[in-house]
Amino acid sequence: MPLNIVVLAKQVIDPEIPMSAFQVDRDNRRIVTPANIPPVVNGFDENAVEASLQIKDSQEASVTVLSMGTGFSMDAMKKPLAMGADELVLIRDDAFVNTVDSAVTTRMLVAALNKLGGFDLLIAGRQASDWDNAQVPLGIAELMGASCVTLGKKVEVGDGKVVVERIVPEGYEVVEAPLPAVVTVSNELGQPRYPTLRGIMAATRKQATVWSADDLGVSPSEMTPLLNLVDLFVPSTVKECDFIEGDNEEEAGRNLALKLREAKLI
Repeated sequence: MPLNIVVLAKQVIDPEIPMSAFQVDRDNRRIVTPANIPPVVNGFDENAVEASLQIKDSQEASVTVLSMGTGFSMDAMKKPLAMGADELVLIRDDAFVNTVDSAVTTRMLVAALNKLGGFDLLIAGRQASDWDNAQVPLGIAELMGASCVTLGKKVEVGDGKVVVERIVPEGYEVVEAPLPAVVTVSNELGQPRYPTLRGIMAATRKQATVWSADDLGVSPSEMTPLLNLVDLFVPSTVKECDFIEGDNEEEAGRNLALKLREAKLI
C-alpha cells in the first residue's frame, strides 16, 4: 500500500506586499485582501509540500493537499500540484469569511480528513504568515489521536514510523514517532522545488475536489468560534529623529553620550 500523505496548505495574502497595500477593515475586524496583488500559498506550507515530495521521491506514496477558506485563487492553490502533489481538496464555505478561530478550522479539517479515510502522515508548515497561531496541526493530532512532532527540518518514513530532525536552540534532535503522525516543518528544511513545465501543464488539467460544511456533515454549532476577536487594527508608529551637533567631532560625541545617558541607554 502506498504511504498516504496529507499536506495542509493555506492561502494567504502575499507577505511581501508593500505596507501601503495592507489594509484592515476595523469595523468588521478583518484584513482587506488587496485586489491587485494575488494571494500565495503560505511559505512554510510550501516547505511542507517539499517534505512530502522528498518522501514520495524515495518510496511509493500519494500526496493530497488539503486547504480550508473562501475565495480560493486556483493559480495559487494549484502550485503544490505543479510541484508534484497528486490531489487537491478544498473546504470552501461562505460561513468561513470571518472565521479566524483555530478550533473551528481544526474541526473542519478533521472532518475532511475522516472523509478522506484518514492519513499515515500529515505534514504542515510550522505556522501561517497571516495569523501566526501555529495551533491547527497540534489540534488535529489531538483530535485524531496521532503522534505529533513539531519544527522539523528533515522528515523520513520507514518501518511504520516517522523520523524527524527537529530544530532546537542548540541545533537539532532526532525524534521517532509511530504512524499515523502529524509533523510540522520549518524553512530550515530547504528551498521548495520549482514547478516544472510538465508539472504546470498537468496541474491545469487536474480538478480540485471542493467540499462545503454540509458535505462534511459539520453542524452550525460546531462552527461557532471559541475566539472572540475584540479589535483588529494597524498599530500607529511614531518616529522621531534628533541631530546631535557640536563645534567639532569630539564635542558632538560628548553631546551624544550625554543624550544617551539621559535616555538611560548607557
